[in-house]
Amino acid sequence: MKSLTALKLGRVSNLPTVWTNTLAGAVLAGARDFGGEIVVMLLAFSLLYIGGMFLNDAFDAEIDARERPERPIPAGEISRRAVFAWGFGLMAGGVALLAWVGFGFAPRAGVWPVLGGLALAGAITFYDAFHKNNPFSPVFMGLCRVLVYVAAGLCYVVALPAALWVGSTLMLCYLIGLTYIAKQENLAKVENLWPLIFLAAPVVYGARLGAEQGAVLFFWLLFIAWVLVALWYLRRRRPGDIPRAVVSLIAGISLLDALLIAGTGSIALAGLALAGFGLTLFFQRYIAGT
Repeated sequence: MKSLTALKLGRVSNLPTVWTNTLAGAVLAGARDFGGEIVVMLLAFSLLYIGGMFLNDAFDAEIDARERPERPIPAGEISRRAVFAWGFGLMAGGVALLAWVGFGFAPRAGVWPVLGGLALAGAITFYDAFHKNNPFSPVFMGLCRVLVYVAAGLCYVVALPAALWVGSTLMLCYLIGLTYIAKQENLAKVENLWPLIFLAAPVVYGARLGAEQGAVLFFWLLFIAWVLVALWYLRRRRPGDIPRAVVSLIAGISLLDALLIAGTGSIALAGLALAGFGLTLFFQRYIAGT
């Protein structure tokens, strides 16, 4: 497979959001001092993400042949069968790396990271196979990100703390909101504004964090500003604005990660998540992020 084909299939421009999800899940689970296990975790979740993106093209090959003939499979760059093999193989590699984390690094989480990885792989496969014309597909997509949090947390503790479940719920709300809003044709209509309720959840929670910890306010204001920029694109609706809004909201995943990490008092680690946001925007300039 040519490297350019692999990059297009994997939509690797969004990988930094997976890395910041991994960091957020670990921090919300209580981890602060990281060793070699975090590098293996980042690679594991990267493989699961890329494998899922491969499977997305494989399952959608017939639809892409009609609607997006420039995609690698209908364009004849690679066969559908090969993409299926690569997709499942990459995800299997990700789960194997999580087994290494569970049995090869302290605190010896055992089989729990593997179970989290298998749940994530199953959710990704289910979404890829059944997301078309499914009104609940945004929920399933959000659950994939939630399971990154959960699987990352299970690399450190078995009894996941409340902070991780709160963060997971807020990430789920964000993914549901951005996906449903992106499907709306006219945000000027009152009946189409309901998805904003989901985006409001992390905004409200961030306000609470900011009231308790002044250092969090910077991350909260940045998150709000970026969401408003994306919504402005959707409201304006000039050519190219919808995909621009979608990739902007995808990059905003890292901003939410940064906000949640900052809420734990780990400002330096929140800065790393903020760097992931910038890296996503940089990569999106060269590789399509949708």
